[in-house]
Amino acid sequence: SLRHSLFRKGYQLLDPYVTVSVDQVRVGQTSTKQKTNKPTYNEEFSATVTEGQQLELSVFHDTPIGYDDFVANCTLHFQDLLPSAGPGDGFEGW
Repeated sequence: SLRHSLFRKGYQLLDPYVTVSVDQVRVGQTSTKQKTNKPTYNEEFSATVTEGQQLELSVFHDTPIGYDDFVANCTLHFQDLLPSAGPGDGFEGW
């Protein structure tokens, strides 16, 4: 949120939401939290993924007009999430 506020004068609260993508295919999006720089999301997404390589979380600021503003993103590799998993293991119960 601080990086985003550098582009505008003064301190700005965001209307953030998070998109969830697997291998650059969007599988979900959270609800938008109003006027906060410390949102809490207790939302679940379920998607069947076979041979997925990476999970990407991207944060956007919901704007009333035009395109939403990109704030930040994070990419996680599935192999780093469960380093001891074998070829038949899955993420059930995760």
